[in-house]
Amino acid sequence: MTYEPKRRVYLFGTGGTISFVGETRTDFANYSYRGRHLTIEEMLARVPEAEMLADVVAEQVINVGSTEVYPSHWLTLAKRINERFAGDAEAAGAAVTHGTATLEETAYFLNLTVRDRRPVAVTGAMRPPSAMGTDADNNLLDAVRVAAAEQSAGRGALVVLNNEIQSARDVTKTDSYRVETFQSGHMGFLGYADADGAVAYYRHQDRRHTADSEFDVSGIAELPQVDIAYAYAGAGGTVIDALVDAGVSGIVAAGLGSGSSPAPFMAALQRASAAGVPVALATQVGTGRVVRTRRFIEEGYIVADNLHPKKARILLMLGLTLTADRGELQRMMLEY
Repeated sequence: MTYEPKRRVYLFGTGGTISFVGETRTDFANYSYRGRHLTIEEMLARVPEAEMLADVVAEQVINVGSTEVYPSHWLTLAKRINERFAGDAEAAGAAVTHGTATLEETAYFLNLTVRDRRPVAVTGAMRPPSAMGTDADNNLLDAVRVAAAEQSAGRGALVVLNNEIQSARDVTKTDSYRVETFQSGHMGFLGYADADGAVAYYRHQDRRHTADSEFDVSGIAELPQVDIAYAYAGAGGTVIDALVDAGVSGIVAAGLGSGSSPAPFMAALQRASAAGVPVALATQVGTGRVVRTRRFIEEGYIVADNLHPKKARILLMLGLTLTADRGELQRMMLEY
């Protein structure tokens, strides 16, 4: 009898709820207080079933709560995954454990900067491994399963929690504590990592990503500073003017409705644009597009299409590593 060799999956740990250790089994809220984390090797040891699915090579990149993940960590992680893939043509894919607060941002950054068709499955947990009813172990197992699956290739970076496979571009965290927090709005999720062990897909993400990306971070030590200005009823320009004075490289406006905001807010965006700061207009409502209206075109704004403000920020940061031309930055917003 012959056996198929297990496919190799690189598993990168970064910390987050999936790694935190609380004081009691009913600690669902204060588990980060003492800052105790399991290492990625300890997390993997809790799920021996993962080793039945793949030859898992674990590596700790950082071990922090997700509120302490910064763009410098994105660069480190993307470079490390690219290095592993470049040095191992036989590897099936990679999985990343991450805190949920910034998981969608890290996943989208990897979606734009991992230059390979092989999958990167990012997972986390809403209940720590020390708690009753934890989702940590199952999510870790599913991430390894998805990363090892041949049918996951070419789909970009993926977010895998609650037995659902989501596109890193579309997904966002929608609830502060529920395990079904990650949703993809009108677009819906891509498929299931299901109870029968299947990895079942039903659609593709068509926007450019990973192997088709033009963003190469191998020689980048620091990303341009881009910040988000949040609009609301009566919002003025104080924050926007302060960002310009601080020397930011770009601004994303989290606008109302279809991207517009109160007149004083928009006037400040015009001042920023006139000062040479690229301004991208996104919407804070959660779903839907910001379109290139006559006014937005005439006033020189970049529109973010249906990207959430946090993801428009990431794309603008990467775009600015290549060009300051607003036409090119607009092209990127529409292609990625």
